[in-house]
Amino acid sequence: MHAWPTPQVPELPGYPSSAPVRVHDSSTGELVEAAPGRQARLYACGITPYDATHIGHANTYVAFDLLVRAWLDAGKEVVYTSNVTDVDDPLLERATATGVDWRELAASQVALFREDMTALGVVPPRTWTGAVDSVPDVARAVVTMLESGAAYRVPLEAGAGGATPELGDVYADLTADPHFGTVAHLDREQALATFAERGGDPDREGKKDPLDPLLWRRERPGEPTWDGGPLGTGRPGWHIECAVIARDGLDLAGGERFDVQGGGCDLLFPHHEMSTSHLRVLCANAGGDAPQGPVAARTHVHAGLVAYDGEKMSKSLGNLVLVSGLREAGHDPMAIRLALLAHHYRTEWEWDETSLPAGEARLARWRDAVSGNGGPSADATLARVRAALADDLDAPSALAAVDAWAEASLEPGRDTSQDEEGAPGVLSRAVNALLGVRI
Repeated sequence: MHAWPTPQVPELPGYPSSAPVRVHDSSTGELVEAAPGRQARLYACGITPYDATHIGHANTYVAFDLLVRAWLDAGKEVVYTSNVTDVDDPLLERATATGVDWRELAASQVALFREDMTALGVVPPRTWTGAVDSVPDVARAVVTMLESGAAYRVPLEAGAGGATPELGDVYADLTADPHFGTVAHLDREQALATFAERGGDPDREGKKDPLDPLLWRRERPGEPTWDGGPLGTGRPGWHIECAVIARDGLDLAGGERFDVQGGGCDLLFPHHEMSTSHLRVLCANAGGDAPQGPVAARTHVHAGLVAYDGEKMSKSLGNLVLVSGLREAGHDPMAIRLALLAHHYRTEWEWDETSLPAGEARLARWRDAVSGNGGPSADATLARVRAALADDLDAPSALAAVDAWAEASLEPGRDTSQDEEGAPGVLSRAVNALLGVRI
């Protein structure tokens, strides 16, 4: 699957090597260095394309774009992988409800997502893989888990399974992973409730444990299906899809850990708990050493959810503010991005009638401030922006630093004797490179 074009990211002078980028680890609650080595590896969970990109999606991907940009500024080699869940129950349900072929629905929404990410200046992942493209790899992985005893078959209801119903659905046996539970740290009661709320099937008959997640769903009438070889016809479960795409995109087959696994905070459990568990089992079964420590990713980073009209913004509720809709109404994507950056990525906040006008006013002020040839030195501002991003991607503090420079530049009757020629250009490049805002 082809991602969107890579935006120009200007190189900036003088990154202080003594200021590593640190982020909040959702698993430990601690502030940790995001990527200690020369290479930085990120897996951020992608969209299920059954509706256009809403502000909540954009908030998450802009947050991880800040991390990628901070790493690039620090001179790291960034290996960024993401996925598109282009076959899943919600997509199929939406296609049926709207009378559109599920493949056409997915393709149209993926195309629109590309356009939105391009407009917002998001650096694309190096590898961007769809669930459909990953089916053969997922099927092989599930077979491996069955052979090792890390998975088992569950009998089907009447009418399921096509020509080989005896093969059954395949579920992960979570007892094969002694580290299961170390990502979200939920107790049993919390885990069961959250699993049921977020797409799990704790009441499925035949499972060894209510929390065991689906790896391979056998063929059902009217559903898309693929040849899974020894698994029978069917399609992948959600968590194993991400585990396999992360393993292959980040080259983890030897069992080594990677730096950051990310997504919205509603993915912490069960999705990141389950996909991390699958990844540990797969890497161990591949013959490499098991990842050192209790998780396959060193750090789990999660963006807060965005509300609208008093409710979490979600497709199921229908309370969506679409990036494409704002663009079609003539709003500058850079103003949309600034409206998002006004909130720390981990906070829960609500999009309202003031959000976009505030972003537009800030964008106009910044553009006015950099319109001349000279201005106040931008060196201290650049340092403040870098320091803010190094401190858990603190975009609001970074915006405040640029605001202060813009206010000083635009102050009526100010003393210009100490202005530096080219300072507006330095500031403009810094804002572009670090914040992804073209001014």
